[in-house]
Amino acid sequence: MKTRASIMANFIVMSAFAFALPAAAAPGSNLPAAHHEGAVTYISGGVGQQEANAIRHVAKYYPLELDFLLKSKPRDKYLAGVKVRIRDMHNKMVLNITSHGPFLLAKLPEGKYAVSAERNHDLMNREVHIVTKEHRRVVFEWQA
Repeated sequence: MKTRASIMANFIVMSAFAFALPAAAAPGSNLPAAHHEGAVTYISGGVGQQEANAIRHVAKYYPLELDFLLKSKPRDKYLAGVKVRIRDMHNKMVLNITSHGPFLLAKLPEGKYAVSAERNHDLMNREVHIVTKEHRRVVFEWQA
């Protein structure tokens, strides 16, 4: 019969493994570090194919995914350096950063949010409704 301490130790080890799984499951160690701003945890990056693949691999673990594109010929270009602001339904700023690459993943509590993305003084706005255990992907596209 297992002791209470043994059961608790197993629980702690399994919990730690469960939280580490999304990062560990990413191909290689190309996933950018997670950052925190208030209650929001986010990853920003995706410069280079390996880092982009790593972010795409873990995107499903984040309720919100933002992609930044420049529509151009012969092919679209991914963008970095986009100013991103996310406000909750009470107009409180919950995230205010400049992207480090074409992808931004954010863990936000359930609710409605106003998301703005700005590139070269060209501002775009989207309304996003985050629902528990669902993934939302929002693409911001600028014309060349």
